[in-house]
Amino acid sequence: MSNNWTGLGIGNKNKKGEYLDMYFHPKNIYDSDKDIEKIESHELVKISDDIPPSNVPEAYLKLHLISLRLVKPNQTNLEGIFGILPNVAWTSIGPIDANELSEVLYESRINKKIIKIFSLDKFPSLTDYVALNDIRVADTSRVRLGAHLGPGTTVMHEGFINFNAGTLGEAMVEGRISQGVIVDENTDIGGGASTMGTLSGGNNIKISIGKNCLLGANSGLGIPLGDRCTLEAGLYLTSGAKVEILDDKGKVIKTSKAKELSNVSDLLFLRNSLTGAIQCKKNQSVNKLNQELHDN
Repeated sequence: MSNNWTGLGIGNKNKKGEYLDMYFHPKNIYDSDKDIEKIESHELVKISDDIPPSNVPEAYLKLHLISLRLVKPNQTNLEGIFGILPNVAWTSIGPIDANELSEVLYESRINKKIIKIFSLDKFPSLTDYVALNDIRVADTSRVRLGAHLGPGTTVMHEGFINFNAGTLGEAMVEGRISQGVIVDENTDIGGGASTMGTLSGGNNIKISIGKNCLLGANSGLGIPLGDRCTLEAGLYLTSGAKVEILDDKGKVIKTSKAKELSNVSDLLFLRNSLTGAIQCKKNQSVNKLNQELHDN
């Protein structure tokens, strides 16, 4: 069931009068499409979860909803957002249209004022728009606005979370959470680990990771995982990969495609160091996070 939302936002425009971004304070977002009294210098924006955004203010309101935990990833329609959002220089003096950046830099040098450019991108950093006091992010440039960070989430320096993706509770993120990927509580994404998104490569499988899972360092995931699953370090598990299923004594009982094991809980995926075969057996060790690291 979709929701309608109304927001009062403050935005920056380029020299053509086109919006580059828009900020919404949480108190100015309403779970309703009823008439809201407009505030001077604010833009009135109305959206629906089941209708894609048609302009920059609508896109930014949807991204705010996800990062403010008002909706979860994949619960609001973001179709076409790349074509809507302009390429922006995110700088120490605010957003600048990428097409106007050269002239702004020239003027700043004439005036002997140095501008720091943090990125050239369609999406800004989450922490430039949303304040959350129960998370930790070591490098804020690696978490985009539109990411969903559950309470207690820690994102280390090499961790990355894209828009319309993220965690639902306490989690350790030292790898990459791609667009559309949802990670449940008490799960650890190891250093350099990767989750397959849906923005490129023709992948149409929505990846999710259950509770108390572990993706080992430099591993990769291309199927949804159930709860209490572990992926061995360095193993990239694609949906079409052949997997040998082992019984409790380590004997191969059958071979399946990895996608046939989607959403199954209590699995350990590893690679046989002698044969190179990908194998799967019952996971005997449940991942537990260090509570001191997540007491934010």
